[in-house]
Amino acid sequence: MVAIQYLTMEQLEAGLDDIRDAPKDAGVVHLIVRRPETLEREILDEGQLDTAEGLVGDNWRARGSGQTADGSADPECQITIMNSRVTDLVAQDKDRWHLAGDQLYVEMDISRENLPPGTRLGIGDAVLEVSAKPHTGCGKFVERFGADAMKFVNSAVGREMCLRGINTWVIQQGAVSVGDVVRKL
Repeated sequence: MVAIQYLTMEQLEAGLDDIRDAPKDAGVVHLIVRRPETLEREILDEGQLDTAEGLVGDNWRARGSGQTADGSADPECQITIMNSRVTDLVAQDKDRWHLAGDQLYVEMDISRENLPPGTRLGIGDAVLEVSAKPHTGCGKFVERFGADAMKFVNSAVGREMCLRGINTWVIQQGAVSVGDVVRKL
């Protein structure tokens, strides 16, 4: 296996125009990833989104959160979505996209300007609502994609464009599939 060279900040910033050109009102689901256990990933062609469980079979609920007073799963951070153009840039290979740790990878502008908190997204049969809680990178993101990638997604521009992704929660359960249209409601 060939080692991936992390991209420099200059290389990452060179990809911003392509990211900015992502569709605004309707996009496409390119990848669905379930995390049954910590550090495990299952790539799915179709998944079920549930109002209580999030992505059925994902460990979101069991894993809990350090951000809630009682350590339970944060209902506003049930499903994480990342712009597939950003993922493709930092991962450099689609076989590495799942390492970002999100559940849905969509080709769509997920910036705060385009999808402010409270925006509803229809995906397949499901409806999600965008959370106000920011989604930021962690140490695992640095290990997998490099320190510059973390600085890139958490920079002022990165936060404005939600380059690390967005948190959402399921308000209408249903099936979602790779290839489904993601649309603002």
